[in-house]
Amino acid sequence: MKKNFEYLTRLRQVMKEHNVDAVIISGTDPHQSENPPHHWRDREWLTGFWSTNGTNGTAVVLQDQAYCWTDSRYFIQAEEQLADTGFKMMKEDGPEAIDLVGWIVDNMPSGSTVAIDGMTFSTALAEKIEQQLSGNGLKLITDFAPFDTINPERPKRPLNVLFVHDEKIVGETVDSKANRVMEQVRNEGAEAIIMSSLDDIAWTTNLRTANDISYSPMFVSYVYLCNDRRILFIDEEKLNDEVKAHLATYKFEIMPYDAVLDFVATLPTETKILVDPDKVSRGLFDKISCCPVFGGSKVAKLKSIKNESMLRSIDIAMEKDGVALTRFFMMVERDHPKGELTELILSERLREIRLSDPSCVDESFASILGFKEHGAIIHYEATEESNIPVVGDGLLLVDSGGQYIYGTTDITRTVALGTPTAEEIHDYTLVLKGHIAIANAVFPEGTTGHQLDAMARQYLWKEGKAYYHGTGHGIGFFINCHEGPQSIRLNINPTPLEVGMATSNEPGVYYEGKYGIRTENIIITVPAMETEFGKFFKFKSVTLFPYDRRLIDTSIMSDDEIQWVNDYHQMVKSRLTPLLNEEEAAWLEAKTQPLTR
Repeated sequence: MKKNFEYLTRLRQVMKEHNVDAVIISGTDPHQSENPPHHWRDREWLTGFWSTNGTNGTAVVLQDQAYCWTDSRYFIQAEEQLADTGFKMMKEDGPEAIDLVGWIVDNMPSGSTVAIDGMTFSTALAEKIEQQLSGNGLKLITDFAPFDTINPERPKRPLNVLFVHDEKIVGETVDSKANRVMEQVRNEGAEAIIMSSLDDIAWTTNLRTANDISYSPMFVSYVYLCNDRRILFIDEEKLNDEVKAHLATYKFEIMPYDAVLDFVATLPTETKILVDPDKVSRGLFDKISCCPVFGGSKVAKLKSIKNESMLRSIDIAMEKDGVALTRFFMMVERDHPKGELTELILSERLREIRLSDPSCVDESFASILGFKEHGAIIHYEATEESNIPVVGDGLLLVDSGGQYIYGTTDITRTVALGTPTAEEIHDYTLVLKGHIAIANAVFPEGTTGHQLDAMARQYLWKEGKAYYHGTGHGIGFFINCHEGPQSIRLNINPTPLEVGMATSNEPGVYYEGKYGIRTENIIITVPAMETEFGKFFKFKSVTLFPYDRRLIDTSIMSDDEIQWVNDYHQMVKSRLTPLLNEEEAAWLEAKTQPLTR
């Protein structure tokens, strides 16, 4: 019997004791983190649906039923991991999607009580749930947090020590950032702000740590800013003398992490405090005694626009990453014929190669390294149970990245091991054509990623093929690999693409049980031209590693597309060759030979 059955039984007992009919369990923490610290991964250990990178999912537990909603990136994985756990997978997107709260309304009698831990639900989401439930005769309680009780082995809150991110690399002081934040706060009609999102806090303070959150050098904390006070709420064990001196230089007070609830409860009632309802938890919001002003989008956007120093540093990170990938894929080609490689061995070797560079603090996520049919699992992570040999013919999909002090990298390459099939070559080329379409896009100021997204999908759509994840997400600067507010995806996102934003470009196609293909670079929005019709922008591809020429069918590519690949390969070769030894440079030379018809 799986361990989670014990937790499920205990949870249902606590539900009975508190007259709770259903519990909704989020997959996040009090800071709405995409990849929360293990202390808050309650939904994962309760359901058995998990990964090192974190998984998107929300559980619903009733006395006689249990469900876990997730999106199309995880359908295959969730079906496998939820088997025999007492939980049934529910689809939250795609043609068979079922609305979670709508399902509760349809399946529970009027008068039922639904519970959440309000600290792990954003203010906006909790409000939406409450309105939908109350409108149908159901009650929501927002302070149900029994997880320490039902799991005595629940991990403790992380206490890793912080370090200062070199401001020569960052290109901006904490004073400058805090002042810019407060300028936006005033522009939104407030005089103070409570910052809950860990990436916003790391960016503002120029501080980082390792291991609070796997693969993201952020730290568990809150920040309060107003015209005459700066406060960092944090466990003091996380601060060494260097960090304390850094905070003192920028006039930050230090208060205990848990003191934030009492602090916001005692603010003067006339204080207008800016609250981002998508980032501040319902539990924290309920404690605020003063006048909340909903907003924060302008503050969040500040970190998405990289300055010139950051962009120069990102180029360094890309060169380091390109060297690591050259060494990794050379090893794959050399050792594949021996028949001794597995997915786990390759994941471990890639990590070792990246972290051999002292400027690489960690991977930016656990490598998604899938061979053959595992490449079709979009967020696949090899385990001892799923690990397969990497032998014979097949496609190897490697989605990976590094957290360098010079910037965050995220790259996907799909390569053929052995002899590729005509079908694999054809599909790879369709995906590459979509990738090039985004890379070559020119668009007027004010354009959103939603307006560009179909450019990446058009060649697949023409053949009745599709992928359902986003084409691009924002990339942080030595913070999060996934960063808002911009994106390139089918869903409508009103945030325009602006000069200095770093975004991924990653179309793909996936065949369950056969293979998956994805091609990804990081692209920077840069100026293109200014005409009588206004300013126009374009993208600069900054990732440095070649595509697999053996998988490219030039017969279905335009002359411009072929030229784009050749120009890109020439750039990769010129940038990386000086950093490689003779054998590595010769390998790269062969991989970047010009395409011809």
